[in-house]
Amino acid sequence: MACLQSRVLAGSDDELMLIDVAGFLLGHVTKGDTGCSVVIAPNGAFAGVDVRGGGPGTRETDLLEPHNSVQQAHAVVLCGGSAFGLAAADGVMTALENRGIGFPVRPEGPIVPIVPGAVIFDLLVGDPKNRPTAADGEQAVENAFAGTHNGSGSVGAGTGATAGRLRGGFGQSSRRVGKYTIAAGVVANPVGEVVDLTTGALFGRPEVMGVGVDKLKSAAETLNTTIGVVATDAPVTKAQAKRLALVAHDGLARAVRPSHSPMDGDTFFAMSSGDGSGVTPVELAELSAHAADCVQDAIIDAILTASPGLGLKSFRELLP
Repeated sequence: MACLQSRVLAGSDDELMLIDVAGFLLGHVTKGDTGCSVVIAPNGAFAGVDVRGGGPGTRETDLLEPHNSVQQAHAVVLCGGSAFGLAAADGVMTALENRGIGFPVRPEGPIVPIVPGAVIFDLLVGDPKNRPTAADGEQAVENAFAGTHNGSGSVGAGTGATAGRLRGGFGQSSRRVGKYTIAAGVVANPVGEVVDLTTGALFGRPEVMGVGVDKLKSAAETLNTTIGVVATDAPVTKAQAKRLALVAHDGLARAVRPSHSPMDGDTFFAMSSGDGSGVTPVELAELSAHAADCVQDAIIDAILTASPGLGLKSFRELLP
């Protein structure tokens, strides 16, 4: 079983990204101190979701439950701006509809793009009146199809993210699991710490250590959230996608302490560009293990690629 680690952890300049998975596009819009990110499946994706934080801000999550009728989503939008940021999903829907992407209500139309989403709380970083809009959602779709603005760091929905007492961000990681690929894109914005304050080591990668982290004032306020997407080309069913969304939280728990607090809105989506025919229990177990690893590595990628700014220190500034 081959696997690809995060480019940051491997010390490589190779781009290991969510778009390593066939059938997916990623686009960001960065808007000063906030932004939005969209993961698009132009041909549809079997999708699931698991909401585990105590203060979530979400849209269209109920329809992803396995017992509900709609089987596929066409995009997942991740946004800053707290609940206001969900407006970006309207623009994503419009842009997809204009491209003929959506659920066909009848053979002759109309079509309805299925676009679940989640937001982080970043209103206390920068200008609270600066929020993602429908126009930003449309632009994120255009960026995704253009193949631009799809990297990691202080971009998109991760722009105003904080991680304990550090600047958070958007991170990615991908892995090969047998004949399949699995990846994660995560907005790391937890109330909890990503660094052990007694040693300076990243919880998710203890050999990577910073200096003076314990001297920094906590950046997190009473409301934060980590949100993300696990994507794969394995032909999982909608119910199996739900399983991948569930285990994605294991990676969060390894990289952030504490996680899933009453003040977080931790939410993970899982999307498959496969045909929905299903994988074996053994394959699902392998995919699940690597989904958690990808989330853990994506959070570390977000922390290590975040830039200093908005009054926040980045972890890479503290590396010896």
